[in-house]
Amino acid sequence: RGQALYRLNKIARVYTDLMGVRSSKAVDPVVSRRYSSESEAMLVVRRRPHMVNGGGFVVSNSKQQVVFTVDGCGVLGTKDKLVLKNGDGNDLLLIRKMGGMVQALNMVHKKWEGFGYDKEGTEKLLFTLKDPKESCLVQHGLIRILVHGKPKISTCNIYNNNYVQIRGSFAERDCNIMDSDGRNIAQQVRIEKEMEEMVGNKKDLYNIIVKANVDQAFIVGVIAVLDYIHGESTIC
Repeated sequence: RGQALYRLNKIARVYTDLMGVRSSKAVDPVVSRRYSSESEAMLVVRRRPHMVNGGGFVVSNSKQQVVFTVDGCGVLGTKDKLVLKNGDGNDLLLIRKMGGMVQALNMVHKKWEGFGYDKEGTEKLLFTLKDPKESCLVQHGLIRILVHGKPKISTCNIYNNNYVQIRGSFAERDCNIMDSDGRNIAQQVRIEKEMEEMVGNKKDLYNIIVKANVDQAFIVGVIAVLDYIHGESTIC
C-alpha cells in the first residue's frame, strides 16, 4: 500500500503540472482560509483501514501527511451524520442530514447541512446540499451546494452567487466541483488500473485535485457527503 501511495502521488504531481494555470488571487473560504494553498494541491483519499463499515476515510497531502479525517457512522455510532477533522484531530465540520418534520415534508430532496464553529464553539451553518433522489450524478445533471453567510460580491470570490456545483460521476471517480461560473475548483481523479490491482479496490484510494486558494476543508466535506450518499466508506 505504501508503494501504491508513492506512485499515486508521483502521477498526481505530473497531472497537476499539466492542468495549467495556477491562480494567485485570494478567494473567500467556507471553513477557513488556513486550509487553502497558494498553489494547486493534490490530496489522496484512502478508506480507513481495519473498519468494516462506516469507518470513514483519511486524507493525506503530497508528503503523505494526514491533513483531514472523516468519521462515519461506524465511528460516531449514529447514521446520517459525519464529522470532518483536521490533521490534529480538531473538529472542523459537523455534517448531518435534515430530519424531523421538515424532512417529512421534503420528500423529493433531503438536505445535508454542513456546520462549522465560531470562536466560542457555537455551530454555524456553512453549506447545504440537496440529497439527489437518483445516484450522483445523473448524466448531464448538476448538484448545487448553497454556501451560506458569504460577504458582499467581489470579483475574486468564487462563491459570488452563493453556490458551487458538482458535475460528473462520483462512483466512477470522475467528478468535478465548479464555481457558479462553471470553472473547476476541484477534481476527483481515479487511480490507474495497474495501481487499482495493487490496492484491491478503486473505491479505497483516489485523488482530489484542488485549485489554488480554494478551501480544501470545504471540498473534503463535500466529498464526505457524496461518499455517504453512494454508500461507501462512511455509511453502515
